[in-house]
Amino acid sequence: MSEHPRNEVSSGATASSYKDSGVDIEAADRFVESIVPLAKRTFRAECMGTIGGFGALFEVPEGYKNPVLVSSTDGVGTKLKIAFEMQQHNTIGIDLVAMCVNDIVVHGAEPLYFLDYFATGRLEAGVARDVVEGIGKGCEISGCALIGGETAEMPGIYASDEYDLAGFAVGIVEKKGIIEGADIQSGDVIIGISSSGFHSNGYSLIRKILHDQEISLAQKVGKNSIGDFLMQPTTIYVPALLEIFKEVPVHGMAHITGGGIPGNIKRVIRDGLTARIFTDSWTREPMFTWLQSVGKIPDDEMLATFNCGIGFVVVVPQDSEQAVKAKLEAHELHAFTIGEIIKAETTDRVELIHE
Repeated sequence: MSEHPRNEVSSGATASSYKDSGVDIEAADRFVESIVPLAKRTFRAECMGTIGGFGALFEVPEGYKNPVLVSSTDGVGTKLKIAFEMQQHNTIGIDLVAMCVNDIVVHGAEPLYFLDYFATGRLEAGVARDVVEGIGKGCEISGCALIGGETAEMPGIYASDEYDLAGFAVGIVEKKGIIEGADIQSGDVIIGISSSGFHSNGYSLIRKILHDQEISLAQKVGKNSIGDFLMQPTTIYVPALLEIFKEVPVHGMAHITGGGIPGNIKRVIRDGLTARIFTDSWTREPMFTWLQSVGKIPDDEMLATFNCGIGFVVVVPQDSEQAVKAKLEAHELHAFTIGEIIKAETTDRVELIHE
């Protein structure tokens, strides 16, 4: 397997020549050359070695006494099916990076570097370049280096006009600065940060509803077509949060992905406490309300499947509430106080209040 930029294209097919089997190494080499500048734009001072090695080298940044590495891997799920239908490939890479780096920053860590895996039935250089451009953009936003990757051309496994993606990120945090929710206490406030649509979760249900109701992606809901709204890239929260860590004691965080608001918040709430969430305390995009209506989705199912307009949650002391919200707004992220931490009266770690 080759590291980014990709030196080879892997396949299990056999024939008189690799090209006869559907794998064009020369085309892959040309693609590699075309994306070298995209990777170089993301490089940090800690990047070592030359592009094209078997392994990507990265030096631990200076200034850490007890550095701890934090890693994450993810994909973008069936949102890819929307990208194929829309023939829009230049933002899906942002989703890929976001799903990984947002998980890393939950622990108080700064993302350092990113690797991607791009698998397809037949390499279409233009499409692949669009995808990698999005990955590069996501890395630039989050401040991490795109230092490795793999392109796999596998006819017979994937359709010739489709691809799959996976991402891998590594971050760093001072050991004493790790955030895991242990400091959360009764009286803390829960701040929700707005999402840019559905991000990259719940698309199997979305696609089922659209298929069952014979609804076109071109149909408009409010000002947006359904397709354009669904393709909005996942918000990357890293820059704002790294600033907040320097100024405010953050007690806990949650990236709202699969499992929705209750499923992810409960992961950081310790025994003896409950996160009370007021579900009417933030503004939702009309598309969420529309989908719930046409799909006849119960309230609890909506909140357990989709982010419903809240892509990230921060738990802080009450006296830090306004400072955190001001910092988020300065980064053009809408923030809402969506709940509070109370002493547990039941075994439920999250309580949803519908007003």
